[in-house]
Amino acid sequence: MVMCFLIHTVCPVSALSAGESRILYSRSFEPETGDGRDATPEQRRLLQKEKLHIVARQVRSAVALSREASGNPCVEAVLGEEAVALGEAECGMFSLGNPELFPDRSVVLWLGVQSLAVTLVCRQHENLLLAEGTLRSIARHCLEELRLLGPGSESKEEE
Repeated sequence: MVMCFLIHTVCPVSALSAGESRILYSRSFEPETGDGRDATPEQRRLLQKEKLHIVARQVRSAVALSREASGNPCVEAVLGEEAVALGEAECGMFSLGNPELFPDRSVVLWLGVQSLAVTLVCRQHENLLLAEGTLRSIARHCLEELRLLGPGSESKEEE
């Protein structure tokens, strides 16, 4: 089961400092847990937002490490080159064992496409090959239809 899906920045964006990520889109699919039952809806929303920012920071670090190891720096996007960008995208995964973030042990699967990362958080026992194929398909559709890599895309933030 997918617990959440994110699209976020992994390279510096003009409005952010070098160590920050901006979540452009997020969707959580996890059931309501008992850890925040006595919290107000606003407090639960803020807790969920902080969980997603923690995942985004860890993915940003993993993408930066992968790019540094391979010698591929973050490059600017070119309109019409979405298919090429997706073909050159870095992909990776790591285990997220923090029970405060997600109640079950989970796996974070990410795809770094130029200045963006598309991320799925899945339960540990899921089919990761199927999840990677799904992640690539979603990324392809988002890049082609939404022009996420084009100029001004950083202003399309949705929270």
